[in-house]
Amino acid sequence: MSITTCKICCQVTHWSWTEAFDKFGFCDGDGLVMTEHVAQALRKKGYAVTTEPWGCHNVVITSIKSKKAKDVIPALTNLGYDDPLHYLPKRVIKLLDEAFPEDGKVLP
Repeated sequence: MSITTCKICCQVTHWSWTEAFDKFGFCDGDGLVMTEHVAQALRKKGYAVTTEPWGCHNVVITSIKSKKAKDVIPALTNLGYDDPLHYLPKRVIKLLDEAFPEDGKVLP
């Protein structure tokens, strides 16, 4: 899990990039929400990423389009509920694993 220290409360939070795809991720949005950090890592690699608020406080990645404008999230995915490790292409999983390594520190 990646490690981030909140700028506001100084609490250390352990989190996984998979939470950016989970409706209940980041303590259902009550914790330090890092969805935009995950989206930005994908954007830096050329993907067009859409994030949307889900519920009253969480934000989830709902689309990742390649340079060819093809969404890499399959159409039949139950967004917010299915495990991204089961539906994302291996190249995207590898990119995110490298961007957010186990015990890696991520600035908020």
